[in-house]
This record gives sequence, structure tokens and C-alpha cells, in this order.
Amino acid sequence: MENQPLIRSVVTSSQRRAKSISPTARAWLFLTPSMLFLAVLIAASLLVLRMSVGTKGAEWSGFSLASYAQLAEPYYLKSLLLTLRLALFSAAIAVVLAIPVAYTMSRLQSPFLRRVFLAAVLLPLLVNLLLQSYGWLVILGPGGMLNKALIGLGLITRPVMLLYNQNGVLMGLVQTAFPLAVLPIASAMRGVSRSFEEAAATLGASRFQVFRQVVLPMSLPGIITGATLVFAYNASSFVVPLLLGGRRVPMLAVMVHDQIAPLMNWPAASAAGVVLIATTLAIMTLSEYFAGRRRRLLEASQ
Repeated sequence: MENQPLIRSVVTSSQRRAKSISPTARAWLFLTPSMLFLAVLIAASLLVLRMSVGTKGAEWSGFSLASYAQLAEPYYLKSLLLTLRLALFSAAIAVVLAIPVAYTMSRLQSPFLRRVFLAAVLLPLLVNLLLQSYGWLVILGPGGMLNKALIGLGLITRPVMLLYNQNGVLMGLVQTAFPLAVLPIASAMRGVSRSFEEAAATLGASRFQVFRQVVLPMSLPGIITGATLVFAYNASSFVVPLLLGGRRVPMLAVMVHDQIAPLMNWPAASAAGVVLIATTLAIMTLSEYFAGRRRRLLEASQ
């Protein structure tokens, strides 16, 4: 009881100091840790950009655009197009597979079942990517589980080669990035009011028509966001194409590794990384533009 006046004075003084700080200053203080982290990332990106215009053995003192000119060769262009194609295909497949899972998650009433679904969806992010890739080697190998199951069912007579080609890499990319598609789509579908679905059902629409004409259009911003995340994640993927594709699926991240590890050609690797980042950011910016445009149209129609 004797210390209560002292405690009140301390609390009062702290409240006065808090009120003396402007809202703008408090916002900047709150953002300081994130800004410092972003500053480190920007500095690292600038260092990579500087090395990309250097020369081998003189990365910091030399200046040359030979590394960028080398990327115009057919082999590197083919690698870039292959990377973008696999990233786009994996994004499309992951979104198609994620839509029913996300819709189920958004309509579950039981909190326990929602947690179970969320844990199952997040499981690929909790398991080491290297272990997941080795698991695909066990499943897709010539003597793996999938080939043995198909032979046992009589669907094939000889093992199908699913490793060290684009099909195996595509399956690995879809599986590892699947949670990145489910979460934003489920969040968008959870935001769709049930009243819209009830109104459509009252007008005679079937469940499939309600889903196709009401839920999907209103969830389109989340679908675009999920596809963008999967594309960006898989465009820079390294472990999956290296293990499941070997050297037969030369995605750009694998080529960056090859330029660094055995060749120690830092300018060529940096140039390839800069091109990959610029291309990915351009596609992400375009998709976010359409997502924002769609979001504004939905807000205007409500």
C-alpha cells in the first residue's frame, strides 16, 4: 500500500512520455526492425548486381557486360524459358489442386478439424526440403512405390521413367509449394459472406453453380496471390530440380550453382540471378496489378 503513490507516478510519467511521441514516430519505431532486415536484403541485392557487371577474378574492380551477353546464348535462353514454364505450370496445377482443399477449410465449422486441415497443409513446410526430395526419389524411381503399384494393378508391364525429366520435377515443385497456394485461397474464400451463397441458392442455383459463379469470382484475388507465391517460390527452386531432374532439367537456379561451385564464375552466376529476379518480379508485378484491379471491382460492386 505504501508503494502505490510511487507506482502511480511511474505509470503516469510513462503515459506522458508515450503521448509526447507522435503517431508517425511510433509507426517508424514499430517498423524499424523490418526496415533493417529489408536494408540487409537490398544491400545483398546491390552486391550481386555489382558482381554481375564485373569480370572473373576482378568482380569488384572490373566492369563488363559479357556475363549478360552470355545469357543471350541459346542454351541459357532455353534454361530461362524452361524455368518460367515449369514455374507457371506448377503454379497452375497447385492452384487447381488447392481450390477444393481451401474451400473445405473455409467451410469447416469445427475448430479442431480446421486445425487438423491446417497442420496437414503446412506439413510440407515443416519437413526439410531435402528429405521431401529424397522421398520423391523413393516413390518415383524405377523400382519405387509408384511403379510397383502400377505394375501390381496391371496398368503397365515395365517401369515408367519418372525421374530425371520434367514430369518428376513438376510433381516435386507442385508438392513442395502446395501450402503457398492453399493458404491465401482459403483466406479469400473465408471472406466470402455466406449471404451471397444463400442468395444465389434462393434464386435456384445449384451448389456447383454457386461455387463457380459466386465463390470463385469473389476469391479471385486470393487465387492470383496463391499462384504468384507458387510461381516465385518455384522459379528460384534449386533442390527439387537438382535431385529429381539431375542435369537433364537445367533450371536457372541449378545453372547458377554450377557457375559458382565448380567454375567459381561469380559474375556469370550473379548475372543469371539478376535476370531471374527481374523476370520473376516483372511477372509478379503484372499479376498483382490484375489482382488489385479485380479487388477494386469487387469492392465497387458490393
